[in-house]
Amino acid sequence: MSGGILAMILAGGEGSRLMPLTHLRSKPAVPFGGSYRIIDFVLNNFVNSGIIKIYVITQYKSQSLNQHLKHGWNVSGIPGTFIDPVPAQMIINKEWYQGTADAIYQNLTFIEDNFVNTVCVFGSDHIYKMDVMQMVDFHRKHDADLTVAAIKMPSVICSGRFGVIEIDENGRMTGFQEKPLKPKEIPGQPGFSLISLGNYIFKSEVLKNELIEDEKSVHSSHDFGTDIIPKLYPKGRVFVYDLSTNRIKGEREDRIYWRDVGSIDAYWAAHMDLLGPDPQFSLNNAQWPLHTYYPPLPPANFTDTSDNLSEVSASLISAGCEINGASIIRSVLGFRCRADDGATVEESVLLGDVQVGAGCSIRNAILDRGVQVAPGFSLGYDHEADARLVNPADKSGPQMSAGGIIVIPSGYKLGF
Repeated sequence: MSGGILAMILAGGEGSRLMPLTHLRSKPAVPFGGSYRIIDFVLNNFVNSGIIKIYVITQYKSQSLNQHLKHGWNVSGIPGTFIDPVPAQMIINKEWYQGTADAIYQNLTFIEDNFVNTVCVFGSDHIYKMDVMQMVDFHRKHDADLTVAAIKMPSVICSGRFGVIEIDENGRMTGFQEKPLKPKEIPGQPGFSLISLGNYIFKSEVLKNELIEDEKSVHSSHDFGTDIIPKLYPKGRVFVYDLSTNRIKGEREDRIYWRDVGSIDAYWAAHMDLLGPDPQFSLNNAQWPLHTYYPPLPPANFTDTSDNLSEVSASLISAGCEINGASIIRSVLGFRCRADDGATVEESVLLGDVQVGAGCSIRNAILDRGVQVAPGFSLGYDHEADARLVNPADKSGPQMSAGGIIVIPSGYKLGF
């Protein structure tokens, strides 16, 4: 049963490492997988788990996100259920939220008004599947004040990125460091660390008391990872839930997928994980449907020309796309993209409404909505030529990632 449970999703992230994709939208609103937004995955986790009392706490550049929630996640007709965006209201002071904990503190009245005993505080910028009720059951079984979701990852990629956890044999937290440069390894498993996913389940009274106390501290950064967890685990019952024990119907038990897509390289790589006959992360599971907003569009259309056949290999092509004698190889195309005669798009992500002219060659690229590419233009084949598109002082313009992925911002025209 999902009674007594409230979800509060932190969706106010600025997403500076995803620029220029976040120039006009918040990170949770960034398109992903052709037909989705990043926030859709955490929302589907709650809805598929039967938890539909959800507040989405927004802040930066929230209009695109609010529109998506309005069109795709409107709940009506079922008493006691809702998915409501909550903008920063500045009730406490005239400033933005000062940290993740402050964002919840400033909205404590929503917890009190719903008379719940369990509060799920989840992030909104990760790609994964989780039956949240299994974590709630774990939380209640252990009579935990706080339960933190975690997963094992190679220590070398955790440095400075994630909170690192230590536990005892019963799964109780015995140590926590927020984004250490030298992550502690799991005993007996050299080279691996146990990291926090930024997903928390609290007893509502414990959460309320901790946040009120934290707000009084002038030395606090008002952040869950930096302040709340390190202070709570030595005195309270804080347990750790291992995501690898979570079971989703229709999914392989030996494949647990969780990706932080907070950087361009991670975002591109996560798209590549969707492709092929046996993708690392599947969007196709009838027992765990992935809901989103689908605009009224016709099916994708593939036509041949007098010179070229349309060829699509290991790719995801969204509704409204037109492929006219072009080759699409290991790529993801969002709504209403068009690729014309003789064009090649390889290992790239087109977010939607992208026009690729005849004879173009696009590789290792991310093209935001509304990008137009002139006939014969080449992108992703000549590193020096691509680098000339980038102005380091203009974060809203084209960018080159550390891994060599070229990103073209919304509405940009290439080669015209």
